[in-house]
Amino acid sequence: MAGNGEGSADPGARLRKHSVKLSGHSTSLSLEGVYWDALRSVAESSGLSVTRLIERIDRQRSGNLSSAVRVYLLRYYQERAGAESPKE
Repeated sequence: MAGNGEGSADPGARLRKHSVKLSGHSTSLSLEGVYWDALRSVAESSGLSVTRLIERIDRQRSGNLSSAVRVYLLRYYQERAGAESPKE
């Protein structure tokens, strides 16, 4: 239970699963509520639908889609805050 957000007092920490269609194929994406909120916000500010933003992230990823979305959002907000991304 620890680490997955289930049973957490913070509803934004709970995993939520959504189905999306990417390149004509249906897939599901599990993210914590706070990431879904951030994804909607970033998509809106970019003039994109959530699905279109996920498609962009999907085209650039090398690993798990859920992880790629989290990393994308972290980097997006780091750039907006003027923070330098950590070196890999």
